[in-house]
Amino acid sequence: MGTFRSTEEAREYFKNDLFAFRGQMVLDELGEDFALCSVPVHEGLMNANGGVMGGAIFTLADLAFAALTNQLHMPTVAQQVNIVYLSATKGKRLFARAELVKSGRTSTVVNVAVTDDSGRDVARFTGVGFKLPKGGR
Repeated sequence: MGTFRSTEEAREYFKNDLFAFRGQMVLDELGEDFALCSVPVHEGLMNANGGVMGGAIFTLADLAFAALTNQLHMPTVAQQVNIVYLSATKGKRLFARAELVKSGRTSTVVNVAVTDDSGRDVARFTGVGFKLPKGGR
C-alpha cells in the first residue's frame, strides 16, 4: 500500500501545492505505479505568443511526478528532471500521466507523458526523486 489510502487523500495533501492548484491543475487518479493530472487550457496558462507556456506544462508534469513519488515514499523531492517539448497544444485540456520506471532504496525514476485531449504529444518529462528520511529533511 502507498502513502495515500485514496486519490481523495492525496488531493487533500497536494492542495497545498498552491502554484499548481491556483493554475486549476488537478490530481485525477493515483495508483501504486502511476498518477494522472490534468488542467483545462485557459488564458492564465498562455504565453505572449498565445500558446500554453512551457512553465505551465512543466508544472503539470511536476505535479504528476510529485504525486507518484510521494505515493511510493514520503517525503520525496525532485533531484533531477528533464523535459522535452514536442508540440504546441491544440486541445482544450492537458493531461500528465506519470509512470514508475524504478523505485530504489534512495531514489525513484519516473517518466511523465504530457498530452492534450486531441491526442497530441505535447511533452516528455523524466524525473529522479530523492527519498528523504521519513519525518524530515
